[in-house]
Amino acid sequence: MALLVTKDDIDFAAYRHETEATRKVRAAADYLDDMIDDIGKGKADPGEDLPWGKTAGLFKFRPGDVTLWAGPNGHGKSLVTGMVALDLVCNLHRVCLASFEMRPRKTLERMARQWMGFNPVLMQGSNNWMGELAENYRQLKEQSADRLWLYDHQGTIDADQMISVARYCAKVLNVKHLFIDSLMKCVKGEDDYNGQKDFVNELCSIANDHEIHVHLVHHIRKLENESKQPDKMDIKGSGAIADQVANVMMVWRNKAENKKPGDPDARVICCKQRNGEWEGAVNLWFDPGSQQYLPEEGASPIIWAGRCATWPAACAG
Repeated sequence: MALLVTKDDIDFAAYRHETEATRKVRAAADYLDDMIDDIGKGKADPGEDLPWGKTAGLFKFRPGDVTLWAGPNGHGKSLVTGMVALDLVCNLHRVCLASFEMRPRKTLERMARQWMGFNPVLMQGSNNWMGELAENYRQLKEQSADRLWLYDHQGTIDADQMISVARYCAKVLNVKHLFIDSLMKCVKGEDDYNGQKDFVNELCSIANDHEIHVHLVHHIRKLENESKQPDKMDIKGSGAIADQVANVMMVWRNKAENKKPGDPDARVICCKQRNGEWEGAVNLWFDPGSQQYLPEEGASPIIWAGRCATWPAACAG
C-alpha cells in the first residue's frame, strides 16, 4: 500500500547539507527570453488544486513553495491535509507523510476510510464483508504503489534529521509533496524563534532547490474562545514562519453553540498566497462516515476508490 521510510534507511549525514551551490545568479535577459517564448502558448499556472471542485483555479500547490497549515488543536488540520495528500496520490503525484503524532498504520486506516468514502464498519452486516474490505485495501495498495511513503517516527525529532529526510525524499525518492506534521515536533521550545526561523528557511530552500512542495502543519496561539475564526497573526511562535512560507492556510472548525442551519462545519482560509491572486475562505461540511470535509451541505463524499458492485447500498452515503 505505502512504503515506510525509517531512520535505518537513511545516511543522514549525506543529506544534511547540500554539496553544490543552492543559489544561482542569472542575467535578467535569460528570464525575459523565457517570457517572450511563452507568449501565446497559453501555459497553465503550475501546481495542483485543492480537492474540492469549487476551488479550482483559486489556489495552487506550486512546485518550489511551502504551505503552512495552521489552526487550533482539534480543528481538523490532519484530516484536511490527509484529504489533500490522498487527492495528490490519486492524481499520480509522489507523496511522503511525516506524521510524528500518529503511527503509519493509523494514518493509512484513516486515509483508506476517506478513500472509500464511508465507514467500513457499515460493511459488517453484508455477505463477505471481510473479503470486500480486503479487496478495497488491495486496490488502495495498487493505486498508491510507488507514490506514497510514510516516515516511521513518532514523537519529537531533531530539526537537522528532518531536513535530511526532506532532502532524501526529494533527491532519492523523487517525492513532489512532503507533509510534515508538525513544526513543534521538529523545533524544541515554543519560544525558540531562531530555531523555528532556521528550520522553515531550510524547508523553503529545499522546496525551491528541488522543485517540490512542502506542507508544514503548525498550531496557533490559544484564542479566547473556539468560535473565533483565526488569522495568520494568531500563528504560534516566530512571525518569520508566516513571512517565509509562500502560502498560509488556516483550518477552522465551527464549534459555535448558536450555529444556524446552513452554517458550514468548517472553513479552510487562505490567508496568504504569494504566487497567486486569491485569498479567502472555503466553506466545508464534515461527513463523519467518510471523515471527509465536503464542499456543500448534504453532498456525497468524494469517491477515489473503485466501488465493488456487491457492496451494500448503505455504504454509498
